Amino acid sequence: MKKKLLVASLLALAGSGAMGQSAFEGFYGQIGTGYEGNQYSGLNATGTQSGYPTESWTAGNQNANGLPAVVGLGFNAAVAPSWLLGIGADYSFLKTKTSDYNPTGASATVTGQSLNRMNVETSNRLNIFLSPGYVIDKNKLAYIKAGYSAVRVAQTMPISETPGVGQAPINTAWSGTPSSTVGGYILGLGYKQIVSNGLYGFAEGNYMSYGAANLSATGTTAGVNRGYVLSNSPKLNTMQFLVGVGYKF
Repeated sequence: MKKKLLVASLLALAGSGAMGQSAFEGFYGQIGTGYEGNQYSGLNATGTQSGYPTESWTAGNQNANGLPAVVGLGFNAAVAPSWLLGIGADYSFLKTKTSDYNPTGASATVTGQSLNRMNVETSNRLNIFLSPGYVIDKNKLAYIKAGYSAVRVAQTMPISETPGVGQAPINTAWSGTPSSTVGGYILGLGYKQIVSNGLYGFAEGNYMSYGAANLSATGTTAGVNRGYVLSNSPKLNTMQFLVGVGYKF
């Protein structure tokens, strides 16, 4: 009886060890696309000029939705039966841009005016993360992602200004297109399955949140620098859903 129990125990251990082996151990590379939704908040702006009252401009939240293209590299190592721990990085090389929006004057000095055709653009997103994974069976892996994310945020300044009653346009050109690279975090959940000889398909969802991007530019009129500085600090939150293919080397 004891021998039978010993044999059964050894077989169970062997079976659990087999389950713990994964085709995803080692290096991998992948590419994916799908849907990405970016929401900007904090787009209200202030205008300052020496010797004049501070002006306020109101703008609501803006969305930039589009098709991402994300390439990734990483490495998975077994850390326990049926568990892998991965480290990876991915880069998104397509830009997304909001539709044009028109902040309106929200202070006594600019009531009735609007700044026309501003927009915000997202580009050059880089994620670096850890990805614990559960080995469902040799060819199937469920995983989570958590780590650091950075993205470039650029803002197109107003093309023109619509004045209020009895007012004249004041800002017709700007010193440049302000931009900033901001940091934040990424959280994600995904699934991979081997198709054939190291080739696999995957699907995942990611959420990314970033700190404020401090953006400002100086306005000019007819080539004369008036020293009028328009500034704001937009924040970005991103939802991303990807499907793609990869290869485990």
